[in-house]
Amino acid sequence: MSDHRSPHGYADIAAVGSLLADPTRARVLAALADGRALPASVLAAEAGVAASTASEHLTRLVGGGLLVVERSGRHRYYRLASAEVGTVIEAMAVLAPVLPVRSLRESTRAAALRHARSCYDHLAGRLGVAVTAALLARQALVRVDGLTGIERAEGDPISAPLAEHPYRLGPAAGPVFEELGVDLAEVRGRRRPLLRFCVDWSEQQHHLSGALGAAVLTRMESAGWVTRQDSRRTLRLTDGGARALDRILGVDLAA
Repeated sequence: MSDHRSPHGYADIAAVGSLLADPTRARVLAALADGRALPASVLAAEAGVAASTASEHLTRLVGGGLLVVERSGRHRYYRLASAEVGTVIEAMAVLAPVLPVRSLRESTRAAALRHARSCYDHLAGRLGVAVTAALLARQALVRVDGLTGIERAEGDPISAPLAEHPYRLGPAAGPVFEELGVDLAEVRGRRRPLLRFCVDWSEQQHHLSGALGAAVLTRMESAGWVTRQDSRRTLRLTDGGARALDRILGVDLAA
């Protein structure tokens, strides 16, 4: 398959791989995987390196097209160059070996990441697939490929956005999303696709992404249903959020 950026050659996967191969750069990318923009000083702390060292790695990541930098006053903020970069980070978690857990705290954090996290700007993990399954059960979404749940179909990737997904809005989409506090008309007016779906790397099932998935996570955060943990990517479902999702969608992660 030829490189879509050039008619003369193939995609240079090795160039991207060399950027991802360094542990410091990998930690920087992981720190930005929730879609935030962070200053170099914070990223240096996240990666556990000196500011000068972080600056060198950030320069390479920007030059390689994985990060972009924005100025705000005297400060420079770095973020992922696109949602596709976040997707690559998610997908690589499937192939990457698990780092040894050196403490109970680390074990708890790993479990929390699998339970609920942000995948760029939408909900993922066990909570993400549970919400997606509940939207299907409530007919806010319907699946049109002959399958009835949110399981991977034959040929789906292990962990990646689906280029073509088998879902559409269902007959109950309006009232269900209204009860969730998501304005469908407003979300439809956004430039990005309304419906997209990813295969969740930890659950191996579909979760909702796209403009609608981002709107759902934004609403859950603004309502206090989920809060960001220390890693920022990890989410905690609050007691109020658990009650709301149980009432509206029948989501009960304790069941």
